[in-house]
Amino acid sequence: MRTFLFLALTTAATAQVGPNYERPATASPPKFKGVTWRAANPSSHLPKGEWWKVFRDPKLNELETTATLNNQQLKAAIARFDQARATARISRGDFFPTLGSTLTAEQQRTSGNMPSAFPLHGLRYDGEALNALADFSWELDLWGKIRRSVESDRATAAGAADAVHNVLLGIQAEVASNYFQLRALDAEMRVVRQAVSWRGEALKIATARVKAGAGSELEQAQSETEVASAEAEISSLQAKRDQLENVLAILIGANAASFKLPVNGSDLRSPPSLPAGVPTDLLERRPDISQAERQLAAATAKIGVAKAMFFPSLKLSGNGGFQSGDIDILFEPTSLLWSLGPKLTIPIFSGNKNRFNLSRSKSIHDEALAGYRQAFLAAVADVETSLSQIRNYATQAGSQQRARTSAEKASSLAHTRYEAGTSPYLDVIEANRTALTIQRSSIQIAGQRNISTVNLIKAIGGGWDQAEPVTVPEVVPDPAARADLDKPGFFSRLFGRKS
Repeated sequence: MRTFLFLALTTAATAQVGPNYERPATASPPKFKGVTWRAANPSSHLPKGEWWKVFRDPKLNELETTATLNNQQLKAAIARFDQARATARISRGDFFPTLGSTLTAEQQRTSGNMPSAFPLHGLRYDGEALNALADFSWELDLWGKIRRSVESDRATAAGAADAVHNVLLGIQAEVASNYFQLRALDAEMRVVRQAVSWRGEALKIATARVKAGAGSELEQAQSETEVASAEAEISSLQAKRDQLENVLAILIGANAASFKLPVNGSDLRSPPSLPAGVPTDLLERRPDISQAERQLAAATAKIGVAKAMFFPSLKLSGNGGFQSGDIDILFEPTSLLWSLGPKLTIPIFSGNKNRFNLSRSKSIHDEALAGYRQAFLAAVADVETSLSQIRNYATQAGSQQRARTSAEKASSLAHTRYEAGTSPYLDVIEANRTALTIQRSSIQIAGQRNISTVNLIKAIGGGWDQAEPVTVPEVVPDPAARADLDKPGFFSRLFGRKS
């Protein structure tokens, strides 16, 4: 028996069925379209974990910090990570033996006609049966089933940590995008209010001209129309701003009824210039790609678990303790009993369950592999799209600035010619409308340039670096989530003491 156990332990330490995980090759682009890349440290151009600080906006910094602490989606993702980590630790416990104790006190009666190797002649036992037993069980990992299971659960836990960072990056990017949209609306409303102001002045002039007999009522009606339409546009922009403000409230975990973001009518800053690194290095920093890879590693290990089900399993089991019908002699040496020995289970027939389980595991692996490749392709497309937006918005902003300059000049000339009586008021209206439209378009493009920069940062994984240890961000705990820990326990309630 000693030789058998030695061989079993040796096998358990070395044998392991199933494929070992190898990272699949991906077709990394040598460069992106229309961009000349230069080599750089993947995290050198962004503050670690706080990429939004490149925009140098104190209010944005405040919102991002609050969202990281209070966002409910992030808290849920962290809770899922805690679940996965606990599952991995539970799996690790399968390496160790289990030991338990059973204490029973029963009143029993045996049958006088029970099957027996010798005649009972109606003898039976009628009385107490007391047991104080200890049970021992230890499954030897002969074929690596437990090791593969632990490997799978650890990869799943690592993927859950990546999912936390993916949710965090998405929340941070949403906060920044909605913030820049809201700031663009503030700048637009400032321009439209200015338009209402000078259109109101034009209305006063037109009214005075009518009273003096130098103007027509048509000019006055046209001026009133321009003022009213601009005022209506302010209300429309305010409704959009209120909606974005409510979205930001949700993102930072605040009550929308009490959250208020002060109006900032200043012009949007030009987006920061982001030097980029080698495409492959950048894409590897994305948490969704890392999560997909960890899911693939977990699925690969599960194949080993399924294959191990085809092989025999060996479990060392035993029990021992004291058994008696009288408590006075329960712990005497004569009441001692024990048993110890190996238990070998050989799968012979299971209705093809093991074969179909292996087939399912392989299909799950294939699905995870396709998901990993899809994540990589989506990452490349996201970077390409963001780079294209940044490039085209920059070109559009230059053209729009030239158009804005000429439109403002045309508006000024139209006013001068109208006041001199050489041009009709319709020319003033058209020039003002064109200037306002181009001014608003310039502001919208400025906002989109900042949003495109946010999208690029998100596409390359933000400030997250796969080479650094994966850490879960600290969040503000929800008192209700741990309320049960503050309640007095059973014994505290029983004896009137606080825990």
